[in-house]
Amino acid sequence: MQQAYKLSILYFLIFSLLLIISAVMLFWHKIGFNYLSVLEYYIGNEEKFIPAQSAAGILKMVLPHIFVFGLFTMVLLHFLVFTDLKVKKAFLILIYITFITALLEIFAPFMIINGFEFFAYIKLFSFFSFLALILFILWLLFRKIR
Repeated sequence: MQQAYKLSILYFLIFSLLLIISAVMLFWHKIGFNYLSVLEYYIGNEEKFIPAQSAAGILKMVLPHIFVFGLFTMVLLHFLVFTDLKVKKAFLILIYITFITALLEIFAPFMIINGFEFFAYIKLFSFFSFLALILFILWLLFRKIR
């Protein structure tokens, strides 16, 4: 692997870590990390004056995330293609699981506001799973460029 390519991957990894840190901070500040806070954020709570999210409001929030999640995941996995990991079956599984957790994280709010409250658990699980998978991919890439 060329030195310039390694350097560009390293910079991308650094910015990716900053993105993950800011995502966790925003999620914690805006929604919270427990089941009830996720439900309150999407369904609302009259006692705390928290308005319910509408489908249109969630759609406005989801539309840019669809593009960004897809592009970010594709770029990370694209970098992995240039390593020796691409020939392993686990690589394909990693690709599928990463995209599935991203989709679950994006579309779980629609299920929550439509009465499927257990999707609050799925929202939390997919958020942390997606970030864990991203961190795992970043770690794999860092190991390969050293």
